[in-house]
Amino acid sequence: MTQRLILASNNAGKLKEFAQLLAPIGFELHPQGEFNVPEAEEPFGTFVENALQKARHAARLTGLPALADDSGVCVNALGGAPGVYSARYAGEPKSDARNNAKLVQDLAAHDDKSAYYYCVLVYVRHADDPQPVIADGVWRGRIVDTPRGENGFGYDPYFLIPDLGKTTAELAPSEKNAISHRGQAIRALVEKLKLT
Repeated sequence: MTQRLILASNNAGKLKEFAQLLAPIGFELHPQGEFNVPEAEEPFGTFVENALQKARHAARLTGLPALADDSGVCVNALGGAPGVYSARYAGEPKSDARNNAKLVQDLAAHDDKSAYYYCVLVYVRHADDPQPVIADGVWRGRIVDTPRGENGFGYDPYFLIPDLGKTTAELAPSEKNAISHRGQAIRALVEKLKLT
């Protein structure tokens, strides 16, 4: 039996990736936009609180189970910044180009360029679910000064995977999904959902 599940996002890439992984365990994923659900506020300082807020918001407005993620890049020399503010690091309106320029500038005086992508996923059965299912993933790398690659989005052209000698933007989408923070988190979530 297939169960409808709301993705608390309208990101087509996330929808496709998550739908492929969730379909085998009986979930039919729909973006929140199909139900006219507006974007949720993300007022918290942690990824998990923001993801939980988004999942509860989508579940409350649709009456269906919901899945939300919150993710970003965390740079060690900057105390974990941009972190939960990754999408708006350079302010409004959102701009990958301005965010990347600010990150490279903020890191210029630091020798330590180590960073990691972090993703947390939250699944709620209903808006007031007292036991949300939570999974996360971490992908370690370093920030480079010069962008490389044409794939991906956000900080991908500046996020180098040392073991591969490539930035995230130089990876094929299937290669990225196999090892990324988001890929790790969704696979961990799928394993947990199989047990519920």
